[in-house]
Amino acid sequence: MRPAAFLQNTLLGASALLIAGAHFAPDRDHTGPVLDAAVTFVNGSKDTSATVEASSTIEDGLAGLTRSAVAAFTGVVRPLSRPEALESAFRSYFAFKAAHPEQVRKPLLYFVDYGLPNTAKRGYVFDMEQMRVVDGPFTVAAGRGSAESNGVPTRFSNSSGSSATSLGLYVTKSIYDFSGHSAGKRYSSIGLRLMGVSTGFNDQAFARGVVAHGAPYVTPSKAGRSQGCPAMEPGRAQRLLPKLADGGMVFLFAPDQHWMTRDPWLTGSAS
Repeated sequence: MRPAAFLQNTLLGASALLIAGAHFAPDRDHTGPVLDAAVTFVNGSKDTSATVEASSTIEDGLAGLTRSAVAAFTGVVRPLSRPEALESAFRSYFAFKAAHPEQVRKPLLYFVDYGLPNTAKRGYVFDMEQMRVVDGPFTVAAGRGSAESNGVPTRFSNSSGSSATSLGLYVTKSIYDFSGHSAGKRYSSIGLRLMGVSTGFNDQAFARGVVAHGAPYVTPSKAGRSQGCPAMEPGRAQRLLPKLADGGMVFLFAPDQHWMTRDPWLTGSAS
């Protein structure tokens, strides 16, 4: 195993133990066996006074992983609507992986910057272990309910029937045979089910039928509007979505202050 990968797995494993252990801690003086194990994992000691220090170590580790990822991709991922777009994506990715390592079974992250117009190539797929771009940039559709200003979505919603894009972090599920309508005609494509994990912002996506899929209204030069799905060109979907399925992640970004200051994976309030 590469040293960087070993460090990442160690930090994330320790984070997961700490987060899980916190649920078993009745109070600050009685940490319980799981949190004791987490402290031992990080510090080599069962001294519960080390809990705060261990938590700080994990936080520093996540921050370090985020900085490393931003440094690796900043030179090749541009333009961005906001400098913090990548940092938000990578911070959320590593935090979720630390808390739920069993759900992140693939190192791929599908990232979309909806602060850019629909004529911009605003989508990428990253390999978060090798720190490289798997594909992108490419055009990606936004939901028709996300009212646009010069092609930039300005409204986001988690509500059923909104046809709007839902911002935040998703875990990928299974692929399936997708069918839709465009310009009055029925079409078929590969589809990828998504489970939103940003509570309050995209956790209704699965019930709404928000998925990643290919669509004829997405071309290399412009993306049309979907029912809230981050749709891509049909051929690209056929290549990428099977790779992303069953344990990859998706992060949909926009410079929306309400979301940026409240998403649990951005604010550190998630578990």
